[in-house]
Amino acid sequence: LLSLGTGTTSEFDKTHTAEETAKWGALQWMLVIQQMTEAASSYMTDYYLSTVFQDLHSQNNYLRVQENALTGTTTKADDASEANMELSAQVGENLLKKPVSKDNPETYEEALKRFAKLLSDRKKLRANKASY
Repeated sequence: LLSLGTGTTSEFDKTHTAEETAKWGALQWMLVIQQMTEAASSYMTDYYLSTVFQDLHSQNNYLRVQENALTGTTTKADDASEANMELSAQVGENLLKKPVSKDNPETYEEALKRFAKLLSDRKKLRANKASY
């Protein structure tokens, strides 16, 4: 299973003072709650899938690809300007060089190549079985 995320922001790395949050209206609080819910949902889905694949001794058959520190216009999925597309491509290029996780030093580039080979080998195996 190749799971492609749309990315998350580092929004929750920011801290706010009591004075700032005291000025927030209902809409601001709703947006914060929505962001927290979406982030938790994405994280939990990845966690559950990863756990299932580990329990089946198939952890090499699951790869989640997602940038977790998007900033600026890259956080806006509806910004299809040429500048943002180039920036998004650069984010992807940079992500390829990052380790998959703190527990897995394999880069995303290496993991995707390994994953592609695994899928290709399995397709060849199915094709060979079908020709009998």
